[in-house]
This record gives sequence, C-alpha cells and structure tokens, in this order.
Amino acid sequence: MEKFETFTYELDGNLYINLTSKCTNDCTFCVRNEHSTYFGHKLWLSREPSAAEVLARIPADISRYKEYVFCGFGEPTMRLPVLCEIGKQLKARGATVRLNTNGTGSMFAKRDISLDLAEAVDKINVSLNEASAEAYVQLCRPAYGEAAFFGLQEFAKRCAARGIDVWFSVVDIIGEEKIAKCREIAKSCGVTLRVRPYIADSQ
Repeated sequence: MEKFETFTYELDGNLYINLTSKCTNDCTFCVRNEHSTYFGHKLWLSREPSAAEVLARIPADISRYKEYVFCGFGEPTMRLPVLCEIGKQLKARGATVRLNTNGTGSMFAKRDISLDLAEAVDKINVSLNEASAEAYVQLCRPAYGEAAFFGLQEFAKRCAARGIDVWFSVVDIIGEEKIAKCREIAKSCGVTLRVRPYIADSQ
C-alpha cells in the first residue's frame, strides 16, 4: 500500500490535521478498510509528522478555515504531546480547534488527559457508535474490549467538566431505538448527542 505525507487536508471549509495512522480501534465500518483515500485525500501516512511540520502548513491568515480539526486515518490522542503543542498554538492565534476521537485517549495514556486537552482544543466529537458495550465491541473491535465503551463515557464526562464543548456522535443507520438509548447515555454523561448521516462512499 502506497503511503503519503498528507499531514493536513481541506474539507468543508475546515483544515484537518492527520497525525497518525495508528488506532486503538479496528472499526468494521472504517473507510480505511475499503479505500486508501477519503474524499480524494490520501491519508495513509508514510511517517508521523512533528508539531513543527504541521504548524508550517497552517496559513498565516488563521481565519481562512472555520475549524482546525484533529482527524485522519488514526486516533489523534495516541500522539497527545504533538496534538497539544499544535492545538495550543492554534488557539493562541485565535483558531477554533476540534478533536474527533474514539474517546480512548486516557486509557491509552493510562491517565486522565482531559486537562491537557482543555488547553489545546475547544470542541471534542466522541464517536459513541453503539448503544451497548457488547454491540460496541462487535462494531468497533477496540483494543480494550468492553472497557472501551465505558472508558469513552468517562472521558467525555471529564472533558465536559473541564469546559470543553463535548458531544457523542452516532450514524443514523443504527435505528431509532438505539439512537434513543445513545441519547440517554449522552445525557447521563452531561453531553449532547449528534446523529449524522451515514456516508456510503467517500472516495
């Protein structure tokens, strides 16, 4: 498989930051299982970028993009120090910074990382994906087993308590019954739930 140095890419008026191809989940639905590209962007990395390399690709006019989003083919929190260095600098320049995550960053770091993130990001989208631990394991195949389902909820609670704008996301194809259960989970964690349309083809 050919790999590239696509450390940043543009989509929907945002600039996305691709820090790693590693992930603590192996989701059955992940686009990288089917394609080497995402909306034309070649996101498999030949190597992981430094903070300086990413920051060199940030425009001088920070307002050029609506948001700067940590999201690529891997789990951004697996590179927490680099993520935080970039995020802090972006925020200092007036950018709105978002993290898209599976919520297992604290489990990977073996400590609560919510304070680190509060200094580096404004918003966090945690992919909840399912309404029960058993179903989550079948769908997302997490390295931490069923504990990941409860770990991502604790992660969301702690990040929200730090003042970060946090929400869970699910796709609409899971059905109304599961969406209702996910809404209850979100409420219990003090965050909102966003239901997004399933993207059938992102080549």
